[in-house]
Amino acid sequence: MTRHTLLTITFASTSLLIASAHAQSNAPHERYAYLGVGTGFSSLENDREEVDNFIDAGASDFDLDDDDNVWKGFVGYQFNRYMAVEAFYTDLGRVQLRGNDVANTDLESTAYGASLVGQLPLTSWFAPFAKIGAAKWETDVDGNLGDASLDLEDNDGVDPVYGLGAQFTFSPVLIRAEYERYDFDNDYTIDSFTASVGLRF
Repeated sequence: MTRHTLLTITFASTSLLIASAHAQSNAPHERYAYLGVGTGFSSLENDREEVDNFIDAGASDFDLDDDDNVWKGFVGYQFNRYMAVEAFYTDLGRVQLRGNDVANTDLESTAYGASLVGQLPLTSWFAPFAKIGAAKWETDVDGNLGDASLDLEDNDGVDPVYGLGAQFTFSPVLIRAEYERYDFDNDYTIDSFTASVGLRF
């Protein structure tokens, strides 16, 4: 079973759970704190030349394996029905570069930061949302590209993160499905797709 199929099944199961629980759900408070954890998958949105520039390698003869698991945690505070702020930490997984027989390079990225979340509550239990924020990120570069003279260095910085999603709320549980884009260093972009579960207080 592929990761994409697993997420599709998860989202479908979540929808059925929410539909059955809706009759018993309470309207969410306008103000509350919340926290949650989630998992999903990431995908690199760059071509080889951009990845090559990111690691300062000077060699673009390699293959990319850019899909991996994502793990995230978040904590936030909702000020009213339409606005919230949250802090997050995300492990964005590993990108693998494979060139000739001796080339073997891994790029592992993590990020933490804060986002402003705007919501549009369509019902007492369902709200699509959009978010924008900033992430302090770090990419660990480990390995080589088949040339001992190459000095592959880790990268880090602070750059934008933004996304779209939907939240299902029924007291005291919240469930999310969301897409986020992390722009690293203006030439290295990772998309993540996650499903999360949390609690509000």
